[in-house]
Amino acid sequence: MLAGLSTDYYARLEQGRDNNPSAQVLASLAQAFRLSPDATEHLYTLAQPRAGFHAATAPVDRLDLRVLRFLERWDDASAFVVNRRLDILAKNRVATGLLSEFEHTDNLIRLTFLSPIAREFWLDWEQEAAANVAHLRAVAGADHDDPSLRKLVDELSRGSEDFRRLWARHDVRGRTRGLVRLHHGRVGEITLWNETFRIDSVPGLRVFVGEPEPGPSSDAMARLCALSCGGR
Repeated sequence: MLAGLSTDYYARLEQGRDNNPSAQVLASLAQAFRLSPDATEHLYTLAQPRAGFHAATAPVDRLDLRVLRFLERWDDASAFVVNRRLDILAKNRVATGLLSEFEHTDNLIRLTFLSPIAREFWLDWEQEAAANVAHLRAVAGADHDDPSLRKLVDELSRGSEDFRRLWARHDVRGRTRGLVRLHHGRVGEITLWNETFRIDSVPGLRVFVGEPEPGPSSDAMARLCALSCGGR
């Protein structure tokens, strides 16, 4: 009733018997369910996948040398590049030092759920974990049939009850900005202001930048760089 749809038509949508809803129908459903902008975009992507989507996003692991030089210019902030699966494709010296206590740093969400020290590293682990899962849902979109994505989800589902719980919520939310509180074993607590940027030259790639808050966090980051980054 809120969306202005008949019960029969809405039932056909839910059951997958009508797979071509109009933009007007999708807009009405988004309004009725009070979806966030990220969730609304996700709804449109699932209902109306773009032609050639997989081909357009295939070379996401190819990084231009200019992007790598761009990362290193942030010599006082953590910066790393991720693809749609949150694989960490490149990171600057600061990010390398920040993640130095982890055994595996190839994928951000795997690091969050499968690393034993993750709950000690992120002081607000539940919040960070939920945000990463919601981000994975959001960026996956119509690419949910990607074999590498399915393999990652299967691995995380087998290895983490918390991931299964959060994935089952179907939250959709992109990672953009916000404060993140960390505890590094060598320098103590660090609070970072996180921003996320798209790399338009390669669809699907994003840069995560974490700048330490002024004061103790900035001092702790400087000490970490002195220990792990050759003084940079």
